Amino acid sequence: MSLHAYVLIGSPRTRKSTLLRCLTGCYSRNLRDIELAGGPVVRLYARVSALQDSRTSPDDFLAEVGRQRCSHVAFILAPQSSPLDPQRLPDAQAYLDHLERAGWQIERIAILGADPIRPRVARRDAVARLPNVLHQPINASAAQLRQHFGWR
Repeated sequence: MSLHAYVLIGSPRTRKSTLLRCLTGCYSRNLRDIELAGGPVVRLYARVSALQDSRTSPDDFLAEVGRQRCSHVAFILAPQSSPLDPQRLPDAQAYLDHLERAGWQIERIAILGADPIRPRVARRDAVARLPNVLHQPINASAAQLRQHFGWR
């Protein structure tokens, strides 16, 4: 079974964790039921902290998610690699490439703030930019993300 991934990418202080908490009700990491716009309810594993910041390598994250009973996952990446351990904790594109090689389907990516990262993904409509997240109410940003992710 392939995993369907929803990814937030942003530099520090772009409200990544706050937005994922708003969307999932998850404080740190947990399983949640999410209703997709098409109607079905799916089991989603939400991980609220940038993987690089929490020192979670791509392989560690694959193992972590593999222990869950879910079909969907939402998580956060920093655009750049960790300055403390860039080999083990690479940039966002390296994580995405690693997860795709493992069979994950990257459904949607949201880039928060003005970071110039341009993720390489199969579908162009999979990537949305939300450059104004710091200048609008959090519920407005959450509504934009919910729509982009295709969640009800």
